[in-house]
Amino acid sequence: MPWSKTDYPASMKNLPGDVRNKAIEIANALLEDGNDEGRSIAIAIDRARSAVGKEEKVRPHYEVEFKEGQWVLTTKEEERPLLSAETKEELLDEAREYVNEREGILTIYKENGEEEDLLYE
Repeated sequence: MPWSKTDYPASMKNLPGDVRNKAIEIANALLEDGNDEGRSIAIAIDRARSAVGKEEKVRPHYEVEFKEGQWVLTTKEEERPLLSAETKEELLDEAREYVNEREGILTIYKENGEEEDLLYE
């Protein structure tokens, strides 16, 4: 089923309008070529970001780190915690979902402040 500017996959809802419109266009073309829906969506989002040339500007960057006795999720731009938990594992369960919904990049730090992992780059 072809998508439109008002009816598109949920995974495109947080994209900027110009990127989303390009992704819809690309996804529809991929579907017409016989690609499956899930693969078409993933490829279209990636290609649309590149085509519009705003990938670094549109993707927020989040960090999971240990601060003041708890694990917190913050953005690189703002120190105020978006989510917090007593354990890293507990926070990561919520943080991964939160960051994925916003098409973000997630940096995970060890308790000593060293970078441990970079996800969704």
